[in-house]
Amino acid sequence: MQQWSETSAAELGRGIGAGQIDPVELTTFFLDRIGSHRLGKDIYARLTPERAMAEAQAAAARAKAGRRLSLLDGVPCSWKDLFDTAGVATEAGSALLAGRVPDHDARVLRVATSMGLVCLGKTHMSELAFSGLGLNPVTRTPPCVNDENAVAGGSSSGAATSVAFGLAPIAIGSDTGGSVRIPAAWNDLVGLKTTSGLLSLQGVVPLCARFDTVGPLSRNVEDAALALAALKGAAPMDLRGATLKGARLAELRTIAGDDLRDAPGAAYAAAVEKLRAAGANIVRIDAPEVADAMNDTAVLYTAEAYGQWRDAIEAAPDKMFDRILERFRAGAGVSGPDFVAAWHRLDAHRRVWAARTAGFDAVICPTAPILPPNANRLMTDPEYYVSENLLALRNTRIGNLMGGAGLTLPTGQPSCGILFMGQPYGEERLLRLGAAAEAALR
Repeated sequence: MQQWSETSAAELGRGIGAGQIDPVELTTFFLDRIGSHRLGKDIYARLTPERAMAEAQAAAARAKAGRRLSLLDGVPCSWKDLFDTAGVATEAGSALLAGRVPDHDARVLRVATSMGLVCLGKTHMSELAFSGLGLNPVTRTPPCVNDENAVAGGSSSGAATSVAFGLAPIAIGSDTGGSVRIPAAWNDLVGLKTTSGLLSLQGVVPLCARFDTVGPLSRNVEDAALALAALKGAAPMDLRGATLKGARLAELRTIAGDDLRDAPGAAYAAAVEKLRAAGANIVRIDAPEVADAMNDTAVLYTAEAYGQWRDAIEAAPDKMFDRILERFRAGAGVSGPDFVAAWHRLDAHRRVWAARTAGFDAVICPTAPILPPNANRLMTDPEYYVSENLLALRNTRIGNLMGGAGLTLPTGQPSCGILFMGQPYGEERLLRLGAAAEAALR
């Protein structure tokens, strides 16, 4: 059983299908492991043991009857604490929402449950999802799997660490500016950012609804593809035969290659050479529209985030971590006309980007230009907090601004990922490319 903590979700699912793994025993194993693990409370905000065992028992009965709902039927999963769970607190890492208990599951949770996924519980996150670092002194700060003195990345910090520390086979998070891909990269996982609108946000605590997306964090690309299918309530895609031979990749130079720290830079360069050796044709491109879009980031994100949360924040600002409070309040000075004009400009930039990248299978760059920062220094050095937070999210935010799907893969170097950016609603094409790239990078 001990190896279950390091086994992919797909392999666990196949084991259930073959009658070699009992979903009840599997779920019990993970609940017990979380409860006894020294970091269990730093990763999980709360568990849902009664729900998990009921779902596991139902999965076991279906498996025995030969009526499984999907390959992941009976496989446990963690959920970021911004997905509503009926009768169980959903607080989004914030004291502002303490004691908030929804009456219904988020729609994506309902769909995933209908496909047989077992809900283990809710994972810690950055406060209201507004940071790429994962530092949260209000609740808990999960540590990075490669350096426990460092943050895990955010805002899906607990989601990533639940998988990385073997406390869940798969996790579901959200990504507004990099919140799936950064913690995935820093904890040596696969992270999928879906296209805005692909998956329902009903019952998901919002940050910036126009950028918010739902996506899985997993040990490999196959698990990410299976999780996406479960979240959609659809049949999984076929990854067989995926190859890099003849693939056209655009290596983005604008902004994404600036200020790379030594380790991420070296890991990315080595990864690019492996992709090229596997048959990918890699072309360097410049994209001025990316730089132009970045200039509007503060307007686009802070105005919507503050507009969403202003009343709750200003009713009790003392309940918030001051760095997050400051970030929200930056949106207070943005005028309505400036916000609308920024969106008009972004729509134009997206059209230019779509035309520029249409002939490529994906655009690549380092997932993050930095390694996970030290948690204590982030708490005591405000300037360091601001600079590292902005750098952490810089490259991933390109994908959110340009509106496409995104996939980060481990490079083989600790806490260093390579990012693949695809077209809007191009998740299946991106995952096939990712499966081939994963094999090359290994």
